Amino acid sequence: MPRVLSLYLPTWPTDRLRRKLGDTAPPADIPFALKGSDGRRRVITAIDEFARANGIYVGMPVAKAESLFADLVIMDADPSGDAVALEKLAIWALRLYSPIVATDPPDGLVLDIQGAAHLHGGEAGLISDVIARLADLGITAYAALADTWGAAHALARFSCQTTRIVEPGGQADALLKLPIAALRLPAEMTPDLLLLGLDTIGELAAKPRAPLTQSFGPKLFRRVDQAFGRLAEPIEPVESPALISVQRIFAEPIGAPETLEKYTRRLTDAICDRMEEAGLGSRRLDLHYTRVDNRIETIFVATAKPVRDPKRLGRLLCDKIETVDPGFGIDKMTLTAAFVEPLVPKQIGAQYSAPPRPDVEELWDTITNRYGRECLYRAVSVATDIPERAVKRASPTSTEVGSKRNAGYRRPQRIYRRPEPILTLAALPDHPPRAFTWRGQRYSVLCSDGPERVRGEWWRNDNEKGKVRDYFILEVDNGERFWAFRAGDGQHEGTGSLNWYLHGKFD
Repeated sequence: MPRVLSLYLPTWPTDRLRRKLGDTAPPADIPFALKGSDGRRRVITAIDEFARANGIYVGMPVAKAESLFADLVIMDADPSGDAVALEKLAIWALRLYSPIVATDPPDGLVLDIQGAAHLHGGEAGLISDVIARLADLGITAYAALADTWGAAHALARFSCQTTRIVEPGGQADALLKLPIAALRLPAEMTPDLLLLGLDTIGELAAKPRAPLTQSFGPKLFRRVDQAFGRLAEPIEPVESPALISVQRIFAEPIGAPETLEKYTRRLTDAICDRMEEAGLGSRRLDLHYTRVDNRIETIFVATAKPVRDPKRLGRLLCDKIETVDPGFGIDKMTLTAAFVEPLVPKQIGAQYSAPPRPDVEELWDTITNRYGRECLYRAVSVATDIPERAVKRASPTSTEVGSKRNAGYRRPQRIYRRPEPILTLAALPDHPPRAFTWRGQRYSVLCSDGPERVRGEWWRNDNEKGKVRDYFILEVDNGERFWAFRAGDGQHEGTGSLNWYLHGKFD
């Protein structure tokens, strides 16, 4: 079952023009609109959020808008430029998020993220990442995820939520209360349906089909069936002439796994030859299987470094063939290098050179393509005194060494994700505890070492200004050693809460 993500860009024309104008663009606190022609009338065709908040709407006559809002900035609309830029944005999304991306004119994109979400921490993680990246580009976006293009498109535009994720199989319940306009019907059809008293998709779906089909044509209920998942709606992915691509068209459909594997390896050999001629290596390959019913099944593989070894790439692709549903047969296969980088030969085996590092990239690629990018990483030390910030995750292929700031300090091999509160008994408020209770069990402290004082990083967070922690290594009666701290110096409340917490345990 595909998982379709619809991205709705409500202010796409004005956002694009602001990016194009750069420093000369109108300030964000001034309403901004674009004008165009509607027959002989000059009307507003696009507005930004600030203009909308001031009562300007699409379709308002330009003369009326200018008379009502003296500080309104109005420029000429450029629909053709918006369409070209939307194609470029689709290629940007194709490189980053999914092998199947298409434009959803005039103000949206559609992505089939089946099999790609795990690379970004799941469906919610992928959506958060794409919205954040678009925001960094100055583009406002709403997102909805469902099993069908029609459902995702409708929810992104009419659900009144910035993001909406519909569980698999749940699009029917999510669609019933949405207005008829959410079905992507021709503009002239919606008013006639409203005159008949059909306001929501649920009311339309409950009506007898024959009379309405005779009046409005087959497209009406075709859109209903596509939205509910009863009828397939293939997504034709965007193609870029700059991408290296090879394809194979079959006179007779194929479907046997061994046949798919054979032609997958042949296409891999062909695209590696093309990349070698260009001096490039691929970091992601997308393989599209076009079925006879016009549905596209897609697999893709990503690598840690640029690769053009046909055996290695072919094996990674063939590992995923079992996820392909050939249906009644596949009549075309297209293999695309979605992300390439320069790849030049490296000299090895010099007499006085250092021993080569073991080649483990192939193992990394196998693991990440099976289980996700987040499952494999390196731990790199960070120059900070705060223990929970002292380590960060880095790519397995990263050459980052990390800081040696805390190398001389004694630290437990494992610290808890969040410090856990403990009840303590101490001789004096600023002394280490003689005993403590943690998770319902009491421990007697035989000896302790400390304190090691850690001060808050006030330049990161104002709440840490003047705050301190006093860390102690506590050895208890059963031989275990814990790492605990007091929030504060034990005397002044302004330095912390004066409560005790357990932060780690020595093995």
